[in-house]
Amino acid sequence: MASVAFQDLKKSFGRVDVLHGVSADIADGEFLVLVGPSGCGKSTLLRMVAGLEDITGGTLQIGGRVVNDVPPKQRDIAMVFQNYALYPHLSVAENMAFSLTLAGAPRAEKDRRVRDAAQILGLSELLDRKPRQLSGGQRQRVAMGRAIVRDPQVFLFDEPLSNLDAKLRVQMRGEIRALQQRLGTTAIYVTHDQVEAMTMADRIIVMNNGHVEQVGTPLELYDDPANAFVAGFIGSPAMNMIEGALGWQGDRLVVRTDQGQMVAVEAGHAPHLGRRVLLGVRPEHLRLGVGALEGHVEVIETTGAETQLIVSCGSVSLTALFHERLSYTVGDRVALAPDGDKALLFDAIDGGRLRPDPSLQ
Repeated sequence: MASVAFQDLKKSFGRVDVLHGVSADIADGEFLVLVGPSGCGKSTLLRMVAGLEDITGGTLQIGGRVVNDVPPKQRDIAMVFQNYALYPHLSVAENMAFSLTLAGAPRAEKDRRVRDAAQILGLSELLDRKPRQLSGGQRQRVAMGRAIVRDPQVFLFDEPLSNLDAKLRVQMRGEIRALQQRLGTTAIYVTHDQVEAMTMADRIIVMNNGHVEQVGTPLELYDDPANAFVAGFIGSPAMNMIEGALGWQGDRLVVRTDQGQMVAVEAGHAPHLGRRVLLGVRPEHLRLGVGALEGHVEVIETTGAETQLIVSCGSVSLTALFHERLSYTVGDRVALAPDGDKALLFDAIDGGRLRPDPSLQ
């Protein structure tokens, strides 16, 4: 097991800068998730850790050792790929033992490690099968088994569940997390699915355009996002963003939206008076009834236990989530009232978080 440290890591392909100086410390035994939209640099960063991409600048340490110029096979890491990368002509056991075979491990040692990994992953009855005889979930377990038998210092996962159906993804993410906790091995996991990130990670690095936007636990990112990008990316359904200007209405501090509606916010935001802002409200923090935001229902989605409404308020569509069944129909007029003490403010130009002054609250 080992810690991993990124120190101002940079990556360029010719004149194109892909990573602009990524820094983070990953503790021994931690499950860290790299999340962000496609093209943000998360897979490139993972491949740099694996040694599959050269490092343009900065320092990468594994277990306290600088590995910038260390070949992949000497880094003591194991990677699980998106497409499983199994050899079709080899059996499950032979696929799992492949790296040990290349390393010249004794037959008895290989057999023991494969049996142990197969027992952990529920593959003991499938060791003689070929990959074509397996389901997608079983192939993914074989790919993980191939990583486990190496007993590496660090596991690397590159979107390993993206080829699976929705139900199997939910099952496998729980199995991967339980496996990592059982083995205690440091893990770095790449995904564009923020639900995967929220449910699996000890900590998350949110990336965007080659930059780190924020690092924190899932709930830290959800409750206390550093900027509008993190607030909008973390959470499903996504946070509502309503643009307007911050000002007074009588003795109340309000955001006056571009549609002329007014939403009261905490008085502690008074130092930001007059600024163009984005009012961030999570879907579950909107209440039905007499409210500042009025519009008509565009979409209704029901799951049995919950109802999700998409409401058109002028040029803005708001998503509201209710933990109950509702009987609205498309076109109905509704009023939504945000929980003012849970709404967040961001600068409308750069997206930075505008925090209230506690002394004015």
